[in-house]
Amino acid sequence: MKIYYSIDDFQPLPYAVVTSGTFDGVHVGHQTILKRLQETALRHQGETVVITYWPHPRLVLKPEEQDLRLLNTFEEKAALLKEHGVQHLLRIPFTKEFSSISSQAFITGILVNKLGTRKLVIGYDHRFGKNREGSFEQLKANAPTYGFDVEEIPKQEVDHVGVSSSKIRKALLEGDIATARHFLGQSYSLTGRVVKGDRLGRVLGFPTANLQLDFPYKLIPAQGIYAVTVQHEAHRYDGMLYIGNRPTVDGKRQVIEVNLFDFNQEIYGESLQVNFVSLLRGDSRFADLEELKHQLQRDKEAALQILRPS
Repeated sequence: MKIYYSIDDFQPLPYAVVTSGTFDGVHVGHQTILKRLQETALRHQGETVVITYWPHPRLVLKPEEQDLRLLNTFEEKAALLKEHGVQHLLRIPFTKEFSSISSQAFITGILVNKLGTRKLVIGYDHRFGKNREGSFEQLKANAPTYGFDVEEIPKQEVDHVGVSSSKIRKALLEGDIATARHFLGQSYSLTGRVVKGDRLGRVLGFPTANLQLDFPYKLIPAQGIYAVTVQHEAHRYDGMLYIGNRPTVDGKRQVIEVNLFDFNQEIYGESLQVNFVSLLRGDSRFADLEELKHQLQRDKEAALQILRPS
């Protein structure tokens, strides 16, 4: 998949099959659109193109809503789109100036002149252009003039799965990992760099890698202990992840730390991808470190039952 970070970098294709959207999470509803995109491209010997916007439009248009958290970084989204057969990914920088472009200018200036769009595939109720004035009806009525066909994915084809990025965010914030995974079609993940902590886990017999996330808008699931799998370089490990303020030792800030099973390497500064499998329990305060240690042993046993069922 080729990624373009500017409209000017894109050269028109002979037969571009295009869709556009934020695609946060690349969930099963998005995947319905991407599957149709790929099928159409194969039928016409064309190439698939996804237009996406970064940063997320809400962060630009509604800066007061700084509580918005996203399911994907751009890099995560790009990797998922590649998995679903996208050949060209155009990342348009979303600014207030861009948001004021009329739907007509978007169609002629970007879809037609820059991309060479021959087929446009959109989800139902897709809106675009200044004040969301552009619609499927407008596109359909003027398709011969624009020189491309437009197809709208029917409402029922997406609605039957009952999915939205907002529902996935809500599930994760409630620790409902099973629902989030069902809607996403894959595990939710966090990627972070390993930084030095106070080594409390090592004292307890459960050494942890403390993760620092470099993307401030990444959604962090509910506080608690999770069964997870962890990707480090080319290897996958089982483990358990803690998200919380460490109330037993009067912690003052939220930490994200993962205990990798059967692992004893020093990996400070390296990257880990954590994939959420199941919530084991919520965060709790314990009477002392010895009680916490016993609970961590029970947590590990519970995680192993989930990750390595007999």
